[in-house]
Amino acid sequence: MSLKFDKIRVLETGYNQASWNMALDEALLNKMDDTPVLRLYGWRPPAVSIGYFQNMDQEVNVDRCKHCGIDVVRRMTGGGAVFHDSELTYSFLTKKYPQSIIESYELICDAIIIAINKLGFVSKFSPLNDITINGRKVSGNAQTRKKNTLLQHGTILLNANIDEMFSVLKVPSEKLRDKMITDVKQRITVLDKTFDEVAAALKAGFSEKFDARLVMDKLGEEEEADTKNLVREKYATHQWNWKR
Repeated sequence: MSLKFDKIRVLETGYNQASWNMALDEALLNKMDDTPVLRLYGWRPPAVSIGYFQNMDQEVNVDRCKHCGIDVVRRMTGGGAVFHDSELTYSFLTKKYPQSIIESYELICDAIIIAINKLGFVSKFSPLNDITINGRKVSGNAQTRKKNTLLQHGTILLNANIDEMFSVLKVPSEKLRDKMITDVKQRITVLDKTFDEVAAALKAGFSEKFDARLVMDKLGEEEEADTKNLVREKYATHQWNWKR
């Protein structure tokens, strides 16, 4: 499917805490106009995010996270628990999108595929919401739709520490841990590129896919204030993060 935009607003918001990253996504969604928004960011400190429908204590070794200074947060999107460390994360918000979930995933992932291929790889869409290189996952993505706006965000692996990931994510059985670590190491791949290299490729990919002019921008005062409020009232609270 093809879709064109006159322009895309681009926000490069750097490295922030997990609660801030998720609050900002919601703040942007709440005030969306007709101009799509592409946000590029990272996580400091590293973090674990869980899907909207997950249970924090079932999915995450919270004590280990506290010991290691790793944030935990619940996303407003579905999907599984994700360890965020050596990656670039993007968010894309738009009021114009296919109603079909699979079509909307493929549409937005096309822009990411263009970007990854510009860096010298051959990547492809793997339904429902992954991107692979030689059959190995390099990007996972998740969506929500609220207020007539689609929010898709996802990760692009720059590098990966699988052993660290399994120290903070719970597995069904300790006996399965080594096998699961081996399986994941065989099923994922990384770009081994810098954050800035991938960010530049992503901007070019979204511009090319949607035939759009990129407008580099910064957060407005109201957007920052809304984000701070959502951090305080929602994403940094026990009530939200342990709600299920």
